[in-house]
Formats: sequence, C-alpha cells, structure tokens
Amino acid sequence: MAKVTFITSDNEEITLESDSGSVMELAVEHGIEGIDGDCGGVCSCATCHVHVAPEHQSKVGAASEIEQDMLELDDNANEFSRLCCQIEITDEIDGVILRVAG
Repeated sequence: MAKVTFITSDNEEITLESDSGSVMELAVEHGIEGIDGDCGGVCSCATCHVHVAPEHQSKVGAASEIEQDMLELDDNANEFSRLCCQIEITDEIDGVILRVAG
C-alpha cells in the first residue's frame, strides 16, 4: 500500500492510498482537479502533468524519453515534471508528494 499526496492548484493537500495501478488512475478515480488522463495512460498527452517534490525524485525515477518528449510540449514543465500515468504505484513511492501542474 502506498500513500500519495497531491497538492492542487489551490494548495489543497489530498492524500490517497492504493496498492496497484498508476498514480494517474488513482487521481482520476478520486477526482483530483487538474489530473484528467485524457489519453487513458498511454503517454500521448500531458493532462496528468505533476511536479514531484524535489526530495522525492528518487522515489519515482526519471522520465522516459517518450515522456520527456510529451513534457516538452507543456509550458509548465521543469526538472521535477513527470506524467503521473507513467508512475506505477509500488511500495517504493509511499509518501511521495506531487503538485498538480495543470
């Protein structure tokens, strides 16, 4: 079971728990504002863009080349950007903090 905390555009902190799937699926299932997941998790849009807390970068790892290509199209992308459809829920990400970029 992993806890994931989302910080919305109005600085609301929402902590959710899950033991499977992607972070995007968890966010969409719980109606996290700003996480739409329009492509269904196949890394072909940027509607699940998040900024990973700097201290948690090692928990989620680096973006793949395909993911980086998608992020280049988003004006809000920075070195902490990830598409949360590409972050799988595992014990390793427990406690991660993600700020919704959209």
